[in-house]
Amino acid sequence: MEKEGEKDKEKMVIIEEWNGSSSTKTATITSSHSHSVSVKRSGNRFDHVWSRILQAFVPEGFPSSVTPDYYPFQVWDSLQGLSTYIRTMLSTQALLSAIGVGEKSATVIGATFQWFLRDLTGMLGGILFTFYQGSNLDSNAKMWRLVADLTNDLGMLMDLVSPLFPSAFIFVVCLGSLSRSFTGVASGATRAALTQHFALQSNAADISAKEGSQETVATMTGMALGMLLARVTIGHSLAIWFSFLSLTIFHMYANYRAVRCLVLTSLNMQRSSMLLQHFMKTGQVLSPEQVSGMEHILPRWTTFWRSTNFKLLHTRIHLGVRVSSLDDQEMMELLHSARSHRKAKYLLVERKGIVSILMHTNSTSSDVLQSFFHALAIANLMEENGPVYLESQSWMDKHYGVFLQKLNSSGWKTERLLSQSIIWRANWIFEPSDDKID
Repeated sequence: MEKEGEKDKEKMVIIEEWNGSSSTKTATITSSHSHSVSVKRSGNRFDHVWSRILQAFVPEGFPSSVTPDYYPFQVWDSLQGLSTYIRTMLSTQALLSAIGVGEKSATVIGATFQWFLRDLTGMLGGILFTFYQGSNLDSNAKMWRLVADLTNDLGMLMDLVSPLFPSAFIFVVCLGSLSRSFTGVASGATRAALTQHFALQSNAADISAKEGSQETVATMTGMALGMLLARVTIGHSLAIWFSFLSLTIFHMYANYRAVRCLVLTSLNMQRSSMLLQHFMKTGQVLSPEQVSGMEHILPRWTTFWRSTNFKLLHTRIHLGVRVSSLDDQEMMELLHSARSHRKAKYLLVERKGIVSILMHTNSTSSDVLQSFFHALAIANLMEENGPVYLESQSWMDKHYGVFLQKLNSSGWKTERLLSQSIIWRANWIFEPSDDKID
C-alpha cells in the first residue's frame, strides 16, 4: 500500500507560471494521477493590468535587472524634469511676448530672424562645448549632470528676463540659448554613462527606451501644469517670478538628491584618490557606497563644500603630459628615469608638488590606471622626508597587486581609468653609444 501511494505522488505534476518582467508567480497548475488539472491563479485581474502598464515604464526584469540606485535616481530625476517643463511654459510665454507675438507692430520676418539667430547660437555653443569638454564628461558624470541642469536654469532665466531689456533682447536671448546648448551636450553624454551603469543584464537599450516613456509622461504632466500656471499668473509679474524661483530652487534640490543617490563603481580620478589614500592608511578598501557618500560632486571652485577627510591629490596629477612642455630640470629627471626603467610603459616626473605622467605609445588602459595610482602614491608620500620616488616604487611593488584584488572584490571596475583623453604620448629608444674606450 505504501508503494502505491508513493507512485501516486510521483505521478502528480505541478507547473508554476512566473511573470518575468515583475518576477512574480501568477498561476500554479496541478495535474494529479487521475488526469485532472487544477489551476490556481495568484493575484487579481487588476494586478495583471497594472503589471502590464508598468512594463511600459520600467526595464524588463525590474528591479533585479538594474542597480539598486536606479529607482531613487529616477524618482528624483522625474521630479526635477517635471519642474523644468512647468517653468518652460513661463519662460516661453515671456520669450514670445518679447518677440512680439500678439502685437500688430510685430513682423513675421523679424520674429523668424530672431528665433533663427537664437537657435544658431545654441548650435555653435554645443559644438564649442563638445570640443573643450567632450572627453571629460564621462569621467565626471555626477558633476556634469548638476552643471547641465544649472546651465538649463540659467537659460530659462535669460528667456524670462528678456522682455525687461528690449534694447539688448537679442543678446540676452542668445546668451540663454548658449547656456542651454551646454545642457544638451552634457546631459546627453552623462545620461549615456549612467544608463550603462544601471544596466546589469546588458539591457542599456531597454533602460533608455523606458526612460523615454517616463520622460514623456513627465513632459505631458509638466506642460499641462505649466499652461495652467501660465494662465493663472498672466499679467502678475510678482506671481510669475515667485513661481519660477520656487520651482528653480526645488529643481536644483531634486537634481542634487538624484546625483547623491548614484553609487558608481567606475574609477575616476577623484574616487581613485580617495581609495588609495584610505588603503595606504588602513590597508582596507572603501566600498562604492562609502565613496559615494563622501565624494565631492560639485565643481572644483566650490571649496566650502569639500570633504575634509581626504586630500584632493588628483588635482596635483597631470596625466599624459607633453614632453616638450617640460623644463630643463624636469627633462633631466625624465631622462634619468627612462634609463632606469627601459621597459616601463610610463614615466613620472615630480616638480614643485606636481606629478607629471608621461605615457608610452604602447601603453594600455591597465598601464594608465597603474601610472595614475603610482602618481597618487608619490603625491601622498610627498610631505614626508626621504626619497619619495623610491619609497613609492617600493610600495607599488609590494602592495599594488593586493590593492587591485581588493578593489575587484569590493565591486570596483578596474578595467580602465575614467579620465580625459590622453592625446600626447612618447616613446623612449636606447641606442648604443659611439664613444670608444681606449
